[in-house]
Amino acid sequence: MDRAVLMIVITDRSRGGEFAAWFQAQGATLVLSALGQGTAATEVLDYLGLEATEKAVLLLAAPRSGRLVRKAARELWLDVPGRGILMAVPISSVGGARARDYLLSWQGEEDDMDREITHELIVVIANRGHTDQVMDAARSAGAAGGTTIHAKGTGTELARKFLGVSLAAEKEIVFILAKEAARKPIMKAVMTQAGMHTKAQAVVFSLPVTDLAGLRLLEEDG
Repeated sequence: MDRAVLMIVITDRSRGGEFAAWFQAQGATLVLSALGQGTAATEVLDYLGLEATEKAVLLLAAPRSGRLVRKAARELWLDVPGRGILMAVPISSVGGARARDYLLSWQGEEDDMDREITHELIVVIANRGHTDQVMDAARSAGAAGGTTIHAKGTGTELARKFLGVSLAAEKEIVFILAKEAARKPIMKAVMTQAGMHTKAQAVVFSLPVTDLAGLRLLEEDG
């Protein structure tokens, strides 16, 4: 399963259907869509040509394929400012051969190229209403912006047992894409300024990104 990935695609909400249809046309059997909210600073939004912060977040399982990422970048115009971003995160396993075949039945796309991990996806789970606190902390360590999804949490009893705190049920999940070298400073800033000892009660972890499209202009600017 080291050649399977979870693709996460973030684009303007008005393009969510178009992007989902494109991946289905490539053979994707299951494309999940969630509504998100952008958190980029005003100057970043202006630079990328974004007028609205409402986002569509697509998630789909796929064979790891640089060719597919390059095709998506080309045909979905991901290098055009404001079109969107695609990142691939490794999947370690899928429960059951039938489920694996269903999710990863794409033909002729998988490749075996090993690529250096240059970026990480930082995932922050915080109390609802504290996204600004999380992003202020992340930006203080160099983060450009992120995307937020509303969620509902469970496990408050376990939180009291292991963390000694009571957690709110309403949550925000914040996705922050960062260069690998910036991962530790950003995570440390979030934990220090918005961690469990604050009202945000943020929990933060990171995932490696094996393939990426849609950040060329930001990379050149940085």
